[in-house]
Amino acid sequence: MSLSSSSKYAAIVVGAGHAGVEASLAVARNGFPVLVITMDTSAIARMSCNPAIGGLAKGHIVREIDALGGEMGLATDATGIQFRMLNKSKGPAVWAPRAQADKQQYELYMKHALEAEKNLTLRRGQATEILVKDNACYGVRTKEGETFLSEHVILTTGTFLQGLIHVGEEHFPGGRRDEPPAVGLSDSLRQHGVELVRFKTGTPPRLDQKSIRWEILEEQKGDNPPSPFSYRTKNLKVEQLSCYLTHTNEKVHEIIRANLQRSPLYAGRITGIGPRYCPSVEDKVVKFPDKKSHQIYLEPEGRDTNEIYVNGFPTSLPKDVQDAALHKIRGLESAEILKFGYAIEYDAAPPTQLKHSLESKKIRNLFFAGQINCTSGYEEAAAQGLMAGLNVVRKLCGESEFVLDRTEAYTAVLIDDLVTCGTNEPYRMFTSRAEFRLLLRQDNADERLMFYGHQFNLIDEKTFAAFNERMDRIRKDLETLKTKRFHGDTLYQYLKRPEQSYKSLINNNLHSSCLSDEEAHRVETEIKYEGYIAQQRSEVKKFSRLEKKKIPAGTNYDEITGIGREAKEKLKKIQPESIGHAARIPGISSCDLSLIAVHIEKNARKDQAR
Repeated sequence: MSLSSSSKYAAIVVGAGHAGVEASLAVARNGFPVLVITMDTSAIARMSCNPAIGGLAKGHIVREIDALGGEMGLATDATGIQFRMLNKSKGPAVWAPRAQADKQQYELYMKHALEAEKNLTLRRGQATEILVKDNACYGVRTKEGETFLSEHVILTTGTFLQGLIHVGEEHFPGGRRDEPPAVGLSDSLRQHGVELVRFKTGTPPRLDQKSIRWEILEEQKGDNPPSPFSYRTKNLKVEQLSCYLTHTNEKVHEIIRANLQRSPLYAGRITGIGPRYCPSVEDKVVKFPDKKSHQIYLEPEGRDTNEIYVNGFPTSLPKDVQDAALHKIRGLESAEILKFGYAIEYDAAPPTQLKHSLESKKIRNLFFAGQINCTSGYEEAAAQGLMAGLNVVRKLCGESEFVLDRTEAYTAVLIDDLVTCGTNEPYRMFTSRAEFRLLLRQDNADERLMFYGHQFNLIDEKTFAAFNERMDRIRKDLETLKTKRFHGDTLYQYLKRPEQSYKSLINNNLHSSCLSDEEAHRVETEIKYEGYIAQQRSEVKKFSRLEKKKIPAGTNYDEITGIGREAKEKLKKIQPESIGHAARIPGISSCDLSLIAVHIEKNARKDQAR
């Protein structure tokens, strides 16, 4: 006998991972009743892999989520155990915040955030069917026989759809370690015309911290002082835990090579496509035979656990092979494995089936967000969840869809890449995917996006007022620097010199300021990179013309500096006829297209000169 819910919700979110959390909070905080259906209410925003947030390009996304009023940055600041700003020796476009989080505390924080929201109902269950009439979704049915109605459904199922876990010769159903898969929903989606593919990802072993020889390893400390992720975090005071660096070696590689026939990846038992940029250790050994070692970072999973995450060693090799290989790594000679690494295959829906709002092109009011859209990473999932939630809000208010432009956010680059080009492997964000990355820095996400967050009622008046005051301080300081002089130059001009810094102006009593360190850094960046920033803004207007430019037959892509290996492989295989054609090849970024266009123009000028 089928049960029916007595309530009709404004939105139903299936899944409570990183995408589901952001999607449900965005809708509920706008005053609409939301139902979140998840298989385990104690596993909210669980970190299945590394308990880390941010990193290259991903840190940019988290700051964008925060500027739009999402929760991920706040959660990270509240539960982080180590904070680092990566790439500080490089240009500001690639500075990227990263934090290790306490895995258990992060889950508890997000669970409390959902439970504390008055417009949100958290319910244990497994959705097995979407309800569709006249090509529009109107609810879901669960394995438990319940029917829930809503005109808006967001699917954020992660790796659970028909999940299959592999460890060596063993394989068994599972959505994550020790958790069952979601069965039934895939069939329902296919019945309604949604295409699904099989993807794969993996995770490393976890070690007992008491069994590691820490004294012989290289310590990696956090920044002092740490930089918060959230613009809403006033003070970040945290006792930071260290990570440690070690490496694989030839003995490790020999063990792996000798047992490749027992790897489900190389024995053909895994059919799903895995992430290119987070390969298994056996994949790295095979594809990079000349590389004598690979970095391994040993990272704590929390303050109150002995579990150490072996970053750089994802694997689905048999347990005895994992054990033998790990014990040949410096510092791990006597390490005790608490949990073995594994690979997981799952169903995903190619995102070319979606609009930029993440609504299905085929089924109205059905949205997809997170790993179901062929992506990898907590940050990419959370960004999609937030954007799906915001678009549901727009529909509930009878307004047009909310779509960011590629010039506004990495989040927009992510979604545009997915729905325009698709992907044949789990998509991961990189700074190189954004052609205008100097405009999309991690430090100016508030300037780019906080206005939208305030419009959606996710950024409160006090926070928005503080943002406006911050921008006023920065603008006034820039104007002041244009009026003060030293040795004939204004301080604005003086600061353009590579050897000068904002801090040196203060230390030499040439300028006084009440700006925070981050605000001062923004001022310095705007001045030092003024020409480049202006150039990128003009390139925004030029880029559309490049798509129509023909690519001569026989173009040698190996001659083009700056294009990655993945892009060159696909360009050489497909040999596109035009920039527009190349733009439709999965994995080819707009940055790659610009480099091709420049190469064509240079060759054309050479031909004319002959």
